[in-house]
Amino acid sequence: MNSPTSGTQHMANLPNLRVKGQIMSASEIERTLVRLAHEIIEKNNGISDLALIGIRRRGIPIAQRLAKIIERIEGRPVPVGTLDITLYRDDLTTVGAKPLVEKNELGCVIEGMNVVLTDDVLYTGRTTRAALDALFDHGRPRRVQLLTLIDRGHRELPIEAAFVGRTIQTTAAEIIEVKLQETDGTEKVLLVERES
Repeated sequence: MNSPTSGTQHMANLPNLRVKGQIMSASEIERTLVRLAHEIIEKNNGISDLALIGIRRRGIPIAQRLAKIIERIEGRPVPVGTLDITLYRDDLTTVGAKPLVEKNELGCVIEGMNVVLTDDVLYTGRTTRAALDALFDHGRPRRVQLLTLIDRGHRELPIEAAFVGRTIQTTAAEIIEVKLQETDGTEKVLLVERES
């Protein structure tokens, strides 16, 4: 789910954007995820009590891919869950007087686990804050670490990622557009800019 405060936008919805350059190719994304998988294993002293939780939308395929890489390295699977933060966002202006909240299953147990929350872009920190609120409604993990493919700066909340694929300095007018096969049918990270 993307909003004006999020790190990614759908370019089809924003025709006044121009591509400034490609930041990562498909192979660079894959290599970055392999490196991040090794970092997760190292920082967590293995994968005992480890769970990966993807923030909807693009955090989910990132979590799933990391789990596959970790399983190849460690020889056993890692639980993967998905987190929908729609009703936890602080920029949600109208959801009606009585919003319909469906039972949202996480997909794995997080109680007492070392949880790695995954997202595509870390920007203001508001998505992560909403994700933490949503996560703790599902249980009390032992520890929560944040992983982001791209950290673009401009934080509005005191939130930092433990695992960062790449740090990219951006202006307020620039947007990081992450495209993944699972969600977009293509694989790359672009730097785009709003045209005035």
